[in-house]
Amino acid sequence: MRAAVVQMVSGAELQANLDSAEKQIRNAVADGADLVLLPENFALMPLDPEDILDYGEIDGSGPIQDFLANLAASLGVTIAGGSLPLKTADGRRVTNSLLLFDRAGQRIARYDKIHLFDVDLPDGTGHFHESQVIAPGNESVVVDVDGFRLGLSICYDLRFPELYRRLVADGAELLLVPAAFTATTGKAHWHSLLQARAVENLCYVMASNQGGIHANGRATYGHSLVLDPWGKTLGGVGSGSGFFVVDIDRERQHTIRSRFPVLTHSRINDL
Repeated sequence: MRAAVVQMVSGAELQANLDSAEKQIRNAVADGADLVLLPENFALMPLDPEDILDYGEIDGSGPIQDFLANLAASLGVTIAGGSLPLKTADGRRVTNSLLLFDRAGQRIARYDKIHLFDVDLPDGTGHFHESQVIAPGNESVVVDVDGFRLGLSICYDLRFPELYRRLVADGAELLLVPAAFTATTGKAHWHSLLQARAVENLCYVMASNQGGIHANGRATYGHSLVLDPWGKTLGGVGSGSGFFVVDIDRERQHTIRSRFPVLTHSRINDL
């Protein structure tokens, strides 16, 4: 599989963000990508967190979903749409949802972000309370794409290794992590958390981050990357917008897992 990670610096204008995403997706496909991962909130980083409610789409219909479906079909590529807001039944919050569209433009998976970023950063650089406008998901998701089992997650999920153990128990071989990691937390923890998830689960990890100063003043860390099951970085982007394409070698993963069968050695359920 040829897999592409797209990094963006999304702003508060929906169409401008979609245009930027389309340009990078097209370039990635021209470089042979079979699967493209966009970052969290790729279509919108609003000026005020509550503005996201105005852009919430009905599940199955809306300009962001149409954009992803139509582009996937026209380019013949699987697109993992970072995350986008979908309306909830009561209308008071939205879900932060990762949607996958296959080569025919059909949606094949939906994952709603389970763990919400409700924190005050210890250095005083930011206060975040996602649960004010976002409703948490309650289901882990693994999906088949081109013979690979993909485990889905979003941003703050990365700090909860038990989620990834569940994904691996359900067969995940490649973990997707679209994100908008802050500059502060990214500098401290982004690489180490991603490497830990790759190594402890013997999985490939694709991590697509936002990477710059946004219209709302928020600073995100960037440094999108792909790791192999031994924790080796296969490719990456520093700051700003960009993309890269790497080869995902399933046979290498099978070799590592067979020679280093750590996933079969856990005794935690025996305690």
